[in-house]
Amino acid sequence: MSAQTEELKALTGTTTVVDARGTSCPGPILAAKKAIGGVPVGGVMEVLATDSGTLKDLPAWSKKMGHDFMGHYEDSGYLRLFLKKMK
Repeated sequence: MSAQTEELKALTGTTTVVDARGTSCPGPILAAKKAIGGVPVGGVMEVLATDSGTLKDLPAWSKKMGHDFMGHYEDSGYLRLFLKKMK
């Protein structure tokens, strides 16, 4: 397990969680867009997704919106992706 994965796992419980499991593109991104407004600047949002397309969509959306995509890891058949709200 990478150091980044360990770091991300340590964040669990301190994040705003968006559960988009079972939805396919663009579901996870739409869910993230809807939830980001409730995240304080500097806060972390965790997106739970089963659609592998989210692995490229969420980092691209984060960058476009000026947020910091922190990484992801796989957990029991789904993805946990993390981003920090920057503005």
